[in-house]
Amino acid sequence: MARLLRFTALLTILLLTAGSATAAAPARKDSFAMNRAAETYVKLVLAVGQHDADYVDAYYGPPEWRAAAEAHKQALPEIRAEAEKLIAGLSAHAPGPKEGDELDRLRHAYLLRQLQAMVARIDLISGKKMTFDQESKALYDAVAPTYGAAHFQQILDRLEKLLPGEGTLPERVEKFRQRFVIPREKLDAVFNAAVAECRRRTAQHIELPAGESFVVEYVTNKSWSGYNWYKGGFHSLIQVNTDLPIFIDRAVDLACHEGYPGHHVYNALLEQKLGRGRGWPEFSVYPLFSPQSLIAEGTANFGIDVAFPGAERTTFERDTLYPLAGLDPATAQSYAEVRDLLQQLGYAGNEAARGFLDGKISRQDAEAWLVRYGLMSPERAAQRVRFIEQYRSYVINYNLGQDLVREYIEKRGGTADHPQQRWAEFAKLISSPRLPSGLR
Repeated sequence: MARLLRFTALLTILLLTAGSATAAAPARKDSFAMNRAAETYVKLVLAVGQHDADYVDAYYGPPEWRAAAEAHKQALPEIRAEAEKLIAGLSAHAPGPKEGDELDRLRHAYLLRQLQAMVARIDLISGKKMTFDQESKALYDAVAPTYGAAHFQQILDRLEKLLPGEGTLPERVEKFRQRFVIPREKLDAVFNAAVAECRRRTAQHIELPAGESFVVEYVTNKSWSGYNWYKGGFHSLIQVNTDLPIFIDRAVDLACHEGYPGHHVYNALLEQKLGRGRGWPEFSVYPLFSPQSLIAEGTANFGIDVAFPGAERTTFERDTLYPLAGLDPATAQSYAEVRDLLQQLGYAGNEAARGFLDGKISRQDAEAWLVRYGLMSPERAAQRVRFIEQYRSYVINYNLGQDLVREYIEKRGGTADHPQQRWAEFAKLISSPRLPSGLR
């Protein structure tokens, strides 16, 4: 009886916070109360999207919910108040550690934390000031480690030995990399080949939804290099930015990260297994500035290593992509060595963002830092700062997200020498509502 009263009370709270909800009979199942909370959450996400153009990354729920949000634009204080009521209701009725199955418990924690991030995003766009670390914790449920110049200098010293010669190291790296640019007229063939191989490898380990697919577009004038716009129904639009030269390694990077087993598969499995399979409305919407993004970006980046363990990536690039791009396959190994070291400089972008957003360095200083310690060309550094201006502390989701996902999966036996277990743990993670703090 106490348990029944507990969830009846929760249902009452949730119905009061659902502005569009009609009177309903007392819930016969706990999931019904959660579904009403989730429906309210989705509508609040759509409402915030009317104030923040980047907030709703994907929506494939009932069209009338989006239409209602557009027709009746709620004020931010009103949205925030509704979110706070929902947070209070969920917090007061959290399931016990052994109550329900694991996915049900993860769902409750996920929905609560996503709502808390929503409140934080509302505060930010309403003018509240947060430090870089405060913002990332509030939005993405994680704080990235801080690294000084000495950390990156150790990596730069190793690159100095690989690429000796005249000029500064950034100049030498850029000159070296220019030998590995995919000619524009060959880009589509190279990218399609990379996609096909990434899909083949993924399909060997993950049962993909029937009919899944995506369309590729080449675009310009963006602050990012690639983007997956999930459309629902297991379909995506993937856009590749051609503003700057695209190096040969980006073909596999983008094909995995945006496609297989990255964003496209992640979104499709959430829709299939949680949205449709369990009838959970919250998985019909993806608010970009939320903990979900750290999982999405982290798995998309780590998915590259899952799909191409060890030397398999370099072998595929050498034997398939280099000939398609008209590049010398004999240079593939030397480029891979440089690429691996450059990837270790990923946290340099976090430091540029932290200093710039905290007002400690200027835009020019941030660009200079990225050139010196991220070994970016001046043009690429300027593009990155534009990204930082638009998406702010979102940058932690790529490198910290990848590291947290890697550690989580390897702790469960998914190491490089156990590829089957690695794929199994990866598939389980991208089919669940686990939070970044749950990866620790």
